Amino acid sequence: MATNILIAFYSRNGTTEALAKAVAEGAKGVGAEVRLHRARDIVAPEVMASVPGWADNAKRMEAQYPAPTVEDIEWADGIVFGTPTRYGNTTAELKAYIDSLGGAWFQGKFNGKAGSAFCATMGTHGGAESTVISLYNVMAHLGLIIVPTGYADPIMFRAGTPYGAHAAVDGQHVTAAPADDLEVARYQGRRVAQVATALKTLRG
Repeated sequence: MATNILIAFYSRNGTTEALAKAVAEGAKGVGAEVRLHRARDIVAPEVMASVPGWADNAKRMEAQYPAPTVEDIEWADGIVFGTPTRYGNTTAELKAYIDSLGGAWFQGKFNGKAGSAFCATMGTHGGAESTVISLYNVMAHLGLIIVPTGYADPIMFRAGTPYGAHAAVDGQHVTAAPADDLEVARYQGRRVAQVATALKTLRG
């Protein structure tokens, strides 16, 4: 039976989306089944309209990716959260999804499953590590077994953080996530899937 990996992410301009897709590629590469789901926007339409491209990107991604649900948590053996950085922390959109999972937490649906996180920032020093670590706090409360990237693959000496994949882009002139950052994300997907498989065996 395949190992199931949920990648629950929020992306506004596509950088975190690109990382999420790379994590999915890595997990699928070692035989995992993957659900790639995007948290929904929660701001008013006029706020979205004030930022060029936001509404169009949201429409495209909502058509492409289902919203993550409580059922996804029950299905998953491993859960990977992805988010842009907001002042060194996760986005309100992803946090709103996480905050809806209290019932699943109370029922122990997360216990003993693998958990990991990645993020994107506008600038090299945009709070990447603190953002991923903030999600570690969430994972500890949920009962997930935290899976960091560490330095167990040569790509980690060229990009990423030891906590999770990260891509930094120019906020004024958004560019695609660099190739090395995407490779870190693929490695993270493989690592999470492999750990989730081992943990699934232990859970019986």
